[in-house]
Amino acid sequence: MKVYFAPNSRAVRTVWLLEEIGLPYELERFTLGQREMRSPEYTRINPNGRVPTLVDGDTTISESTAIAQYLGAKYAPHLIRGPEDPGFALYLQWLHYAEGMIMPPINNYVVETILLPPERRNPEMAARALKVLNRTLEAAESHMAGREYIAGDFTVADTITGHAVIMSRRLGADFGNLPNLGAYADRLEARPAFKAAEAA
Repeated sequence: MKVYFAPNSRAVRTVWLLEEIGLPYELERFTLGQREMRSPEYTRINPNGRVPTLVDGDTTISESTAIAQYLGAKYAPHLIRGPEDPGFALYLQWLHYAEGMIMPPINNYVVETILLPPERRNPEMAARALKVLNRTLEAAESHMAGREYIAGDFTVADTITGHAVIMSRRLGADFGNLPNLGAYADRLEARPAFKAAEAA
């Protein structure tokens, strides 16, 4: 199994999930600029450009959420809640909340800061993204009161939401009034699979 990704914030969670499931994998991490990543040489290797891509035998899956769903359903169905599960609605709610509300401002913030050389960074756009991000985290904080996990014992929804929360904290989101999310991120970062993914 090979995982191809550019240096962006969303790809790490694929590695995190692979570690959690215990699947062997190889990483192909590219540090090319956007123009270089459109070159014939690069697109021959990964035709999806910056989009994370997983190759599993004859199966190719792109986009990080689709990869997470595929890995969970095929190799660790206990991590994926099905429609018969009483927590299925909650699982879907948080899966899509992370994708729709938390990840976009994180991505904007990362692109405008980490992925650009200092002279090309846009602090104004990064500040706007951070403001939206802080507002969305408040809703997650309220939900976390009295809970150990967002959606269950490390479901794919938790992988995605947890990664979003960890990245938010590292990118400068204000966690002063978010003790539940802070503790949640601490628990996730303490997991062996998370440490291995970070090292990779």
